[in-house]
Amino acid sequence: MTTLVELFAEHGLLAVFFGVLVEQLGAPLPAFPFLLLAGVAAANDGVLAVKALLAATLASMIADGLWFLAGRRYGRRVLALLCRISISPDSCVRQSEASFARRGVATLVVAKFVPGLATLAPPLAGALGMRSGSFLLFNLAGTALWAGSGIAGGLLFHDQIERLLEHLGDLGGLALRVVVAVLALYLALRAWRRWGTARRLARLPRVRPDQLAALIASGSELVIADVRAAAMHDTPGQRIPGARHLELATMARASTDDWPAGAEVVTYCACPNDASALKAAQILGERGFRVRVLAGGIDGWLAAGYQLEVAPTLALA
Repeated sequence: MTTLVELFAEHGLLAVFFGVLVEQLGAPLPAFPFLLLAGVAAANDGVLAVKALLAATLASMIADGLWFLAGRRYGRRVLALLCRISISPDSCVRQSEASFARRGVATLVVAKFVPGLATLAPPLAGALGMRSGSFLLFNLAGTALWAGSGIAGGLLFHDQIERLLEHLGDLGGLALRVVVAVLALYLALRAWRRWGTARRLARLPRVRPDQLAALIASGSELVIADVRAAAMHDTPGQRIPGARHLELATMARASTDDWPAGAEVVTYCACPNDASALKAAQILGERGFRVRVLAGGIDGWLAAGYQLEVAPTLALA
């Protein structure tokens, strides 16, 4: 925190601009403290608040625009890259897709307030084929709201923040050690939870694309569950033949009255490490179904040379 204060004291609006830009590009540098510091400084200079808002908004829009274009061009490959450096790599895309499925383009308005979603939302919007105009409008609204809330927080609580900074300065290196220890504990807990979840999901049985194709051809009693939250950029409006879309968020209580008696269920998705399909298989297994996961998801099906069929698509404004 002391380093951030020194950066802001020396560079002012440039620190705000580059702090936001670097964070929104994906670096683990917190930009929100810069906004708070700008608000504190703006308590004696109202024009500074407007300048800081413009600088933060411009920086964020530049970074988000680059991610949006990358998502539009490269689709899930960009999302997989981001998930590899995420603290929850197997679930980040699944959770972000679910947010878009529930809120649509309004996800961009709240994305920067949700950990993990802020960086993923722009490339996911591009991968889902959102129109550029809609992206710019809703992302601008969300960015301005996020940056404005940080600056407003600094303005409202400038006295308290200034006293806190004085106390941190008095503590010196001790304050830094406490912050590092808390962060290390948080990361260790998240890593432990991720390891435990990964072990449980790894036990779920898999089915290869050729095995699934043979089951389909034999006319077996089979339910193929497409648990993608939305059709992805590289297979718009398409699915594995006979598949039915099941919403992961409501799967635990979804009706299965029309499923064939004793049918086996195969789940698939389009996500890193088959994360959504594994989660769906876990939920359905708890409901008493025999479930397997399609190894490699829809990409594995296509790579094996099998065809897709046309299905209704999820259109974003």
